[in-house]
Amino acid sequence: MNDAEFIHLDIRESIAWIRIEQPEKLNALSVEVMRELSDALDVVDQDDEVRVVVVQGDDRAFSVGYDIAQEVAMGVATAEQWYGGLEANIALTMKVWGLNKPVIGAVSGWCLAGGCELAMACDLIVCTDDAQFGEPEIRFGSGPVTLLMPFLIGQKATNELLYTGDTIDAHRAKELGLVNHVVAWEDLDGNVERLARKIALTPLPILRYTKRALTRAYTAMGLQTAVDDNHAIAAVLNSAVTPERAEFTEIVASKGLKAALAWRDARFAQVDAR
Repeated sequence: MNDAEFIHLDIRESIAWIRIEQPEKLNALSVEVMRELSDALDVVDQDDEVRVVVVQGDDRAFSVGYDIAQEVAMGVATAEQWYGGLEANIALTMKVWGLNKPVIGAVSGWCLAGGCELAMACDLIVCTDDAQFGEPEIRFGSGPVTLLMPFLIGQKATNELLYTGDTIDAHRAKELGLVNHVVAWEDLDGNVERLARKIALTPLPILRYTKRALTRAYTAMGLQTAVDDNHAIAAVLNSAVTPERAEFTEIVASKGLKAALAWRDARFAQVDAR
């Protein structure tokens, strides 16, 4: 991992700390970031000295999701193109979900869209009290890529978040069972390390088999089938032609992603203000 540009890996006393480092894009999951993150996960999964893995972003954002500007620049448009692209996105999230040792998500700031899915794939989440979670991509004509949310917070809360694109704060996320602990920003690393060290006291084979049992329980409940079925639906959803999606894409191409997101949010601000 010495040549990685966007992922920093630090292994200390049986705990692997993986940090996403693309602050100028709020840790957006570009093709390059995802490739390096996947490589880091492979390294720690195969290292028998590692018992617990921590995935984190920076102070402002865990991750705001997939790199929309890159997708627009690549010209991804048809259902077939989206299906191929989404395959890599799903594979990364499910690699975290199925890693052979526990993964803790250390979340501060924005945790949105594909970034939220990545966090949800972690076995545990500790977040700061300023964290924000959600899948706002629905507001410009996209949708969740890896459909984990119904299995974590239930039908009604999932329906509301995925129909509206709303975000929720850290305390609401804890109420819904999306996160385990909410802490002050300055206490995040210390709390995550204490939790990781407690878990790391358990022998690695026991952790591996316990995680295998837990993931298989969710498989028996239909999680993998839901993820697989959603792959094809998401490809069609992302290629659907709507005036809103067309305008959003045009603004990204002509004025940049920041302007496009401002346009998107302004459409909903009028309703939120009432």
